[in-house]
Amino acid sequence: MRVVLQESTRLGYAADSLAGLSVGDALGAQYFMVGRRVDDLLSGIVPPPVWEWTDDTEMACSVYWLLLEKQSIDQDLLAEVFAERCEPNRGYGVGAFVILHGIRQGVPWRDAAAAAFNGEGSCGNGAAMRVAPLGAYHVGEPERAAAQAALSAQVTHAHAEGVAGAVAVAVAASLAAAGRISGVRPKPGPFLDAVLARTPESTVRKGIARARRALHLPPDEVAYELGNGSLVTAQDTVPFTMWAAAKHLDDYPEAIRTCVRVGGDIDTTAAIVGGVVASYTGVDGVPAAWLTAREPLPTWLNETV
Repeated sequence: MRVVLQESTRLGYAADSLAGLSVGDALGAQYFMVGRRVDDLLSGIVPPPVWEWTDDTEMACSVYWLLLEKQSIDQDLLAEVFAERCEPNRGYGVGAFVILHGIRQGVPWRDAAAAAFNGEGSCGNGAAMRVAPLGAYHVGEPERAAAQAALSAQVTHAHAEGVAGAVAVAVAASLAAAGRISGVRPKPGPFLDAVLARTPESTVRKGIARARRALHLPPDEVAYELGNGSLVTAQDTVPFTMWAAAKHLDDYPEAIRTCVRVGGDIDTTAAIVGGVVASYTGVDGVPAAWLTAREPLPTWLNETV
């Protein structure tokens, strides 16, 4: 389904996705702190503000900024702003920091990405964690979302699995936003079928196929089977997030609680799921108190080059 929308509307969908992503990231990151109790969240009690966001949100903001600036992925510019805006204390992994530091020092991004992990390239979950707003921007155009997501991923992830993870998340966000326009909540099974149809052959895709067959299972069991991001790879992260988003596409708080409940790389799983689910619910689906508790987004977000 091709949807003809004004640019401001597409950017609004992307902004809603970014809000959901950043709140999920910031809230999820709270559960790496001493004294935070998952049971509190499950009973409706959230940590006190302010919830600081991590590298997930910082990089997603750069993707959204690029949509404001160019309306599409310019890989050279994206690599440049990723490197310039990288704050190591935001929780960047060693691999990502090495790549971005190299780019900042003048190494071409293709060389920096290809050299990572002994020349294999990164299969980490970083490309997937930042991409949902790009998918929401391409509402109702999952093929376009997939192509643009691949471009956005390649800047830092030369490994095919890292790219596949980003494609799956962007397609999910595009489909979620299309459901919002139609007013019909996509059913979990068909939703995952549509994601599978556009995800490249990969271990990530095989994991999403397993998620499709596990829709009747409880989240703890699904995370045990698929992974919860604790390995920080796309293969270990994206399948569960697609399951959680499909199951809770119309319930943002429950989607985030599901990510926190299963542990692992909570800020990243909650960022991915939050970005996809908010593509469907809009920002109104994100609890207002949670948005208020989240640290403000970067001041450079609305600056132009």
